Amino acid sequence: MKRMAVIIISVVFVSLAMGVSPSPALADADTVETGRLLAILLDSGRVTIAGVQALINDPEKGDKGFTPDVFEEGVIAKFKDRSGVDLTKLKTEKVPAQAKQLLPMLVEAGKKVVATYQPILNKQGLAYKNFIPATWGTQAAAIFTARTGTYLKQTTLDEVLRNPKNKADEFEAAVMKKFADPAYPRQGEKIVNEMVDGGKTTRVMLPLFHVKGCLPCHGEPKGERDISGYIREGGKLGELAGAISVKLSQR
Repeated sequence: MKRMAVIIISVVFVSLAMGVSPSPALADADTVETGRLLAILLDSGRVTIAGVQALINDPEKGDKGFTPDVFEEGVIAKFKDRSGVDLTKLKTEKVPAQAKQLLPMLVEAGKKVVATYQPILNKQGLAYKNFIPATWGTQAAAIFTARTGTYLKQTTLDEVLRNPKNKADEFEAAVMKKFADPAYPRQGEKIVNEMVDGGKTTRVMLPLFHVKGCLPCHGEPKGERDISGYIREGGKLGELAGAISVKLSQR
């Protein structure tokens, strides 16, 4: 019994060290890590798009120079900063084999979205291009899921839902209520993972919290329209904005 207690404590310690919230059913560590990395990569793409919003919406400038390759450079740098994984050296990185297969496919899906939007991004005389982190994230995730069969989605609670494609399912809504608790850690990529479908599927969720760049559209004054035409929700710095959700078959 003492040996079993040591093993259980060790598993919980490893989970916490990875930023993983322990769940009632422990999923395969490689599967969880693959889900975590996919979630961080999708959000790194969102952050990359957020960083060039002023450039994208500049009506005076024609060619923005924000090509798929420029996007790729940016997302690789942000992903490495957050995860420690260098996608340019993925073959030698110590990540699960499944992650080595899927991460480049997500980068390619993201580049495809940027490529599709080039005529709009580079249109002179047009200010708001409707190319924001959420737009990119929804489309990149959809392309990735269609190509790989791996469920990947950005989602949020109904009270702040703008795009029906991002509507949370029952599991996602329940987890996001935990994320919304002010006591939930706001730093360190603190994911939640759980096995479902009788242990056949692992679900991983990464919370997204409002940062300064979110508030022009999602902050105050509540009830007024933002640049995109949506009603501002009155969100505040550090409050829950949504989550990245991943489903992976247990390996």
